[in-house]
Amino acid sequence: MPLLILLVYIGCKKNSSPNPFPPLPPSSFTTFTIPEGEHYPIGYDSTRINVFIGTHQHFRVIFDSSAIYTTVLDSNQTDVNKLYGFSDNLASHHAFSARIGWEWSDNALRLYSYVYNDSIRSFKQIAIVPIGKEIDCDIAVDTAHKQYLFSINGKTTSMPRTASSPKIFGYKLFPYFGGDEPAPHKVTIKVAEIP
Repeated sequence: MPLLILLVYIGCKKNSSPNPFPPLPPSSFTTFTIPEGEHYPIGYDSTRINVFIGTHQHFRVIFDSSAIYTTVLDSNQTDVNKLYGFSDNLASHHAFSARIGWEWSDNALRLYSYVYNDSIRSFKQIAIVPIGKEIDCDIAVDTAHKQYLFSINGKTTSMPRTASSPKIFGYKLFPYFGGDEPAPHKVTIKVAEIP
């Protein structure tokens, strides 16, 4: 009888830390491969514009061990690589944009909020994340407070937004390695867009 009570207790016990972001099927992800010595992924076409209109961009990312790298110049190790995001305000991404950036430094994979406002760049670290796990990312526009909201696995930070458009009017921005230096070896990143 005590064994039956124990089994009922175990079966009824709630998981104290459920995963708030259930995993996506592997087929949901697109793999971006940046070859050694390059900045852009294979297949990137700078003449093709992927129009993006909305109030937020939601996606998941998986980094593998290729996210661990050492730059040629020590000073470039903390350059922020670009992951995903959008241009804004019907302008070039070097004028108005919001992206999540990443770098490998001090033995950790770090994700950043990364924006251009009136051609002025700013960024700040949001989180240290694991390699090989799905990471939930969201960039939203908060027009009432003139800011972007960046969320990594539920941890949110804000950055100013000086764009005047009521929502995002721009184009999608895809992975880019650098900074100044190109990829020191092949880098693969998996991204799944979430409607």
